[in-house]
Amino acid sequence: MGTAERRGTTVESVAERSSARRHLEAPDRDIPAQERAEEHTGEFRQRQLWVDEPAKRRRLPDPVRTAAVRAVLIASVTLIQAVVAFLCTMAGSWLAFPMVISTVASTIVATWGVADVWVTRQVWNQRYGVVSEPSSTARALRRERRSRRRQERATLREQTRIRRRGGAGQLSHS
Repeated sequence: MGTAERRGTTVESVAERSSARRHLEAPDRDIPAQERAEEHTGEFRQRQLWVDEPAKRRRLPDPVRTAAVRAVLIASVTLIQAVVAFLCTMAGSWLAFPMVISTVASTIVATWGVADVWVTRQVWNQRYGVVSEPSSTARALRRERRSRRRQERATLREQTRIRRRGGAGQLSHS
């Protein structure tokens, strides 16, 4: 004898109760009421699982990212070695001394890895230069240089055109 039969109810009423309970639960606040109503009627519309948002910060350049990943891996191995060295020391194992020595060496390598990230970032910034923003001083200077060069080329073209005509177009023949 099942629970529904002991209470004197039928299986359908159990299903109806669970359906009614579902309607009494707190509504999904992120789903519009129209979509919730369609879900209850059996019509399902495809919803996006997530919405792409623009990144707040630019992605790191590839060489810098590679150096950073390398540094994190080296640092994690160093931490694991330090824990193993500590546990070996506590256990009085013969492996304690070699682990301590290797942990010291790994700490030096991890420090080099962090310095490598910093140096790689500085080199990349120097090589690929100025952030191109409207307020950037370098951008304004480049714009001025370009306009000056354009003006010089236009003047040079004008002078060569005058020379080709044999001096025609000059106001005075001196």
